[in-house]
Amino acid sequence: MATYHCRSAFISDVHLGTPDCKAAYLLDFLRRLRCERLYLVGDIVDLEALAQRQWWHPDHSAVLAEVLDLARRGVEVTYIPGNHDAALRGLAGQAFGGVRIALDAVHEGADGRRYRVSHGDEFDPEHTGRRWMLWLGEAMHRFACWGNRRVHAVRQRMELPYLPLSIIMKSRIGKAMAYIHAYAQRVADAAREGGYDGHICGHIHYGQVRSLDGVLYLNDGDWVEHCTALVEDHTGAMELIHWSEQPTPLGRASRELVLPSPAAALALAPLARRRRDLSELRPAA
Repeated sequence: MATYHCRSAFISDVHLGTPDCKAAYLLDFLRRLRCERLYLVGDIVDLEALAQRQWWHPDHSAVLAEVLDLARRGVEVTYIPGNHDAALRGLAGQAFGGVRIALDAVHEGADGRRYRVSHGDEFDPEHTGRRWMLWLGEAMHRFACWGNRRVHAVRQRMELPYLPLSIIMKSRIGKAMAYIHAYAQRVADAAREGGYDGHICGHIHYGQVRSLDGVLYLNDGDWVEHCTALVEDHTGAMELIHWSEQPTPLGRASRELVLPSPAAALALAPLARRRRDLSELRPAA
């Protein structure tokens, strides 16, 4: 099994405990991962969903076991709870099995750039707090994920690569894209005011690498729709990668160059027949 070497890795919005979680892809990524630091940027275990419906797959247990094994092997693992696992925020400052729980973190890249790391739900606009809007948004998202799950099952039987149907839908809805752009701007503005070079978050299930007025907005996406992670190489460059049957780089930000990457781009990856393994892109050290 080829390994994937990097300095730091960031994943969020795994939603273990829900049928939509793509745990098998994440498990493959974690088993190949060789890094110094791993940040779990919220909504790793969906405690809200588990409170409503008890559902758990063996792969979900395997994901947690792999994270604990990484910590045991000396990887610095930081768990930053999100809004779906907010109950864990009360444990901030404690460590379990080598996994440190924190409300947020400051990550210093290999190139000296400083990033604030948080789940990102604190940047939700106040007007989305209306109960009927929240309910409608959640219902539409559940329906999109249900359709995505059905399409994925059919494509698996046909031995076709993963196709993120829900992301394709999202990228074609003007209001959804306007929300995503406004959210990114709020995150970048807060990072600038805080004196950071960028902000790393998740929450909105739309992975992206963007420079907004000189500040990096880095969203690591999710493992429900995108199957993406943000990784830092040993030069300090940040890269968003999609990981399924066809691992694909989606965007990159170094001091010299920023290649922006809307997550919708990964919808084209299977169609482009990019069958190179990431071991070709990141030679083992």
